[in-house]
Amino acid sequence: MELLRVGPLPEEPLAAAADFHSRILPGVEATLGGGADPLTLVFLPGDHEHRGWRLAAVQSLARAYAPSRVNAVESDDEAAIAAAGRWLAAAEGVTGQFLPLDGTGAGAVL
Repeated sequence: MELLRVGPLPEEPLAAAADFHSRILPGVEATLGGGADPLTLVFLPGDHEHRGWRLAAVQSLARAYAPSRVNAVESDDEAAIAAAGRWLAAAEGVTGQFLPLDGTGAGAVL
């Protein structure tokens, strides 16, 4: 399982999506083309307005690179990121998902 950290990105959603697609997406595709499976993108927390483009990007990557698995998490909590990464690595049927993580308010990190 490979974690690929994304960002920082601009605060404005349209600018962030444009930056992701122009600057970061080629590296993500190269990583997937090199055989990364599963791949989990790690986004820094963003306003709720970022959810749509992030989910669409992850779903598109999952479709384009199937049967490789591609998911994303949103967090700056290293323990939550590590726990989610372990869970996603073991969840062989999960792909194309965007998971906002709350390592402090949702209870203990598994």
